[in-house]
Amino acid sequence: MARPRLHDDALRTQLLEVTSQVISADGEGAVTVRKVAADAGTSASAVYALFGSREALVEAVSDEGFRRFAEHLAAVGQSDDPAADLRELGLAYRKFALADPHFYRVMFYRAVPPSDGGPADGDSRSAIDRPTFRVLHDAVARALDGAPPEQVLGAAVGLWGLVHGLVSLELAGLLPGDESAREAAFVHAARAVGPALLSH
Repeated sequence: MARPRLHDDALRTQLLEVTSQVISADGEGAVTVRKVAADAGTSASAVYALFGSREALVEAVSDEGFRRFAEHLAAVGQSDDPAADLRELGLAYRKFALADPHFYRVMFYRAVPPSDGGPADGDSRSAIDRPTFRVLHDAVARALDGAPPEQVLGAAVGLWGLVHGLVSLELAGLLPGDESAREAAFVHAARAVGPALLSH
């Protein structure tokens, strides 16, 4: 008799969480099916049944990270104020990173490629071709209505770098204060630097 689907979904999520933690801490090379299964309190056969292989498991971690990231960005929506949308996208980026730091590190520090080749496939263009970057790019295009494509791309990359840098400092424990103070510092820096990136 087949296992209930809910059981499989819950175990799959747990295995992705465990694997993201292993990769975040020790790199992709530290992932073994036996270790992940043991840490998740299940069997190696369950891992193979759900993912097929160690490689597919690792790819699934990156896929899951980008799926969660995309959900945060999509929740922002689109208003009649592109500048406000950009601010909200920055906050959504931070919220995702703080909620799922292990997945964030897998995606952006450990550079584990998702199953579609994504931003870690050795092609420097692929990071800006991901749907999650296109959300930012399109918001910048609305804010810079009529600007040439190279200006839009440059501003989008600059804003990504700004937000990514601020979030990375926070995750590394390098920003002072409690969560409220760190969020205020994030907002202040983004508002101070962001408009300058859009004006060049």
